Order: sequence, then structure tokens, then C-alpha cells
Amino acid sequence: MIFKCQERVRVSFCCDFFGVSRSWFYKWRSRKQALDFRSSKAICEEIKNSFEGSKKTYGSPRVHSDLRDKGFKVSENTVAKYMKEMGLSACLKKRHKVMTTDSRHCHPVAERLFKAEEEGCIPLGLGEILAGDITYLKLLNQSYIYLAVVLDLYNREVLGWSMLRSLKTRLVLSALDMAMKKVGSQAEVIFHSDRGVQYASEAYRSFLKNQNIRPSMSRKGNCFDNAYVESFFSSLKKEVIYRKNPNTEEQMRQFVFEYIETWYNPKRKHSSLDMMSPKQYREFKQ
Repeated sequence: MIFKCQERVRVSFCCDFFGVSRSWFYKWRSRKQALDFRSSKAICEEIKNSFEGSKKTYGSPRVHSDLRDKGFKVSENTVAKYMKEMGLSACLKKRHKVMTTDSRHCHPVAERLFKAEEEGCIPLGLGEILAGDITYLKLLNQSYIYLAVVLDLYNREVLGWSMLRSLKTRLVLSALDMAMKKVGSQAEVIFHSDRGVQYASEAYRSFLKNQNIRPSMSRKGNCFDNAYVESFFSSLKKEVIYRKNPNTEEQMRQFVFEYIETWYNPKRKHSSLDMMSPKQYREFKQ
């Protein structure tokens, strides 16, 4: 209010009106500017800490959430402005995509039980609907390793994962077996996947039958049902693989393990989970 007076009328008039001396006004203004500078400096330092702590993967929404958790009163737009000024960007360019889904087979196709477009499709509890998919991970020597994961759609937690040099069915079976050991044999589970041959093979169908798992498959050419798993793959590649560029299979396995088990599941903030990690959200809801 005093600054508005200063812009429109003389300082002496404002000081007389509010009953303060001119020396007090200038002292107050200098102190406020110093406090604003120190506050901005502290915010910028905390932004750097959050960005570095996320291994340079957090954008302004998650950095803003970190600052709020630590008691800083600052808007997301201000955080974005400071990050831009400091050159802190988590963005990376997209890379060439390799197809991992072969739906041209003669195996049976399961009914589409999980329908992402329907209201209330997300499960109400842990272990009710799991989703899985396969992606490729490229090494510097131009060879590929394939990764299969199983996500719990309730809290986006990676329950199971497996890596192989080939796209054999045991790739997806190993990931699903790992997930079911965490969910429990008594759980009533729907497992959703695409129509890839690995998810339609006799060995896969036999595993689901023995575990009392109900299979669900996307419609032909529909990728929306598995968008949750695709989102995880995108985060993994942009936040680790494209930054680290592993040269050996051992390095790749180590990076994937560390990302899933020490970062994504326990710590990485998720925008759809009220800025909690999958593990934090699970514990919060239990």
C-alpha cells in the first residue's frame, strides 16, 4: 500500500498521512528489499537441492511440491521462473521407437475387462487390477535388452519386473510371478495387457489359470488401456536410460534396479497420487 502511494503521490505526504517519518520509511523499504533478496536466494537454493536430489528429473510441479513439503510459501509459476533462469530443465528429446508387440498370432484373445475410458475404472484397492507391458532398452553398442514390468494400477507401484535379451514368454512370466508373490495367492486379480503373442501364449494362459488370475486385453490398435505402463516406461527412459547411456547389460540391469527399487517406488512423486510416491500412497491408504 505504501509503494502505491509512493508511485502516485509524494513520499512526504504518505509519511504524514500514516504518521511515520521519512527516515523510517526508507529504512523499512531497504529492510524489505534485503529480506526479499534473502528469501529468493533461499528458494533458489532449495530448488537446486530438489532438482539435484531427483537426479535432474523433476520439473517445476514436483519441485514446487518438494518446497511446499519443506514449508516454503511460493507459487509453482515462481518456481518455474527461477528454474528457467537457472537453466534447470528435466526435458529430453524423444528417441526412435522399436516395436515389441506382435499381435499377429493364432492364440486366443482375452476379453477386455479393464476399460480406461470408463468412469471409475481405476481400482479401489491394492492388487485388484495389475497391468503389464514390454519395452526395449538400447545399449551403446546398438544391441537391445527387453524389460517387462507389472504395475498395480491402484498406486502405480512396480510389483514385478524382468529383463532378457529376447522377447520369449518367460520374460513376462518372470515379471508376473514376482508381482503375484507380493500380491498373494488368495487375491482376486485382473491382469491387463496388450495382444502381444507373449500374453496370449499357452504357457502364459496356463500360468494365469493356475494363479486364478483373470486375463484382460486391449482392443486391437488401442494403446489407451496400457497408458499407465507406457507412462512408466517413458519416465524410466527419460530420467535414467537416456541420461546414463549404459554400455553393458550389467550396467543396464543395475540402473533399472536402482530406478525401480530405490527411487520410483519409494520416493518419486507422482502427480496422480497427490504428489506422493507409490509406496507413500500405499502406506497412506492402508
